Amino acid sequence: MTLLRTARRRTVAALAGVLLGLAATSGCGLATAGGNVPDATLAGPLADLDLSGLEGAQISVGSKNFNENVLLGKMTLILLKAAGADVTDLTNIPGSAAARQAHLQGDIDAMWEYTGTGWLQYLQQPKPIRGEEEQYEAVKEMDLQENDLAWLPPAPMNNTYAFAITQASAEEYGITKLSQINQVPVGERTFCIEGEFRNRSDGMPGMIKTYGLEVPNQNLQTYQTGAIYDATAKGECTFGEVFTTDGRIKALDLVVLEDDKQYFPNYNVSLVVREPVEAEYPQIEELMAPVTEKLTDDVLKDLNARIDVDGQEAAQVADEWLREEGFIS
Repeated sequence: MTLLRTARRRTVAALAGVLLGLAATSGCGLATAGGNVPDATLAGPLADLDLSGLEGAQISVGSKNFNENVLLGKMTLILLKAAGADVTDLTNIPGSAAARQAHLQGDIDAMWEYTGTGWLQYLQQPKPIRGEEEQYEAVKEMDLQENDLAWLPPAPMNNTYAFAITQASAEEYGITKLSQINQVPVGERTFCIEGEFRNRSDGMPGMIKTYGLEVPNQNLQTYQTGAIYDATAKGECTFGEVFTTDGRIKALDLVVLEDDKQYFPNYNVSLVVREPVEAEYPQIEELMAPVTEKLTDDVLKDLNARIDVDGQEAAQVADEWLREEGFIS
């Protein structure tokens, strides 16, 4: 079992959640809290595309129920609707297992997925593959072969584990990479981490071994995931375990250290479309490609902050950003 299955918000937290999700995808239909899809007209680089094949196409788009995934689902719905498709909003499905099951059985036609999640959790592979492109190609090939799911080219953003420090600490110690943690005095080499991350060999112990760090046990402080960001910003520890596209990184002015030995798995995001749908409507890839290319870590941190910190709705943030970038009007 990988760390992904038990520590990330994208995993199934409890059997009850799984059963609820599977029940939602059974004969009575898929229960979600999708909401409305804003109206728009394609603009900029999308306006010149020949997307006539999408006119009247019936396409359902799903997402899991964490804000980043809902946001990406809303972007897709807005764009497909603007291209003339008849869309069904199935975003905000409770639980990874329920969302994946709905995708596999055809209730959902398209959903954004993370390469590490697909490889480690869904396809049950024992180890991640180093290199973003290599990990993408591996999950793309296997999921298509085994499940008829087509992974479109991934975004630059990589929502993986990382360690962050304050701007003041970065300047004081002069560090930008995990390999430079050894420059910090051992007594000040303190970490705010999740309980699960603390003990797993592929969590903190593996990171310490990979980077050759000396970290006394008393230097490890255990927190709930959401509390780590604030604790790090307040100086309760020097280093905080974070997810690289979390909006609180920007809101709290934290600095993410580069994982220069590529210890953590890759979690690049890709729109995954059922192969029969992708084959019938290849225009989906043409429509989404320019948008996907814009989805960097910095962009997602900003957009996530609008939801998590500023309290905006995901659909509103998706619509505003697509307009700001000139993709719709």
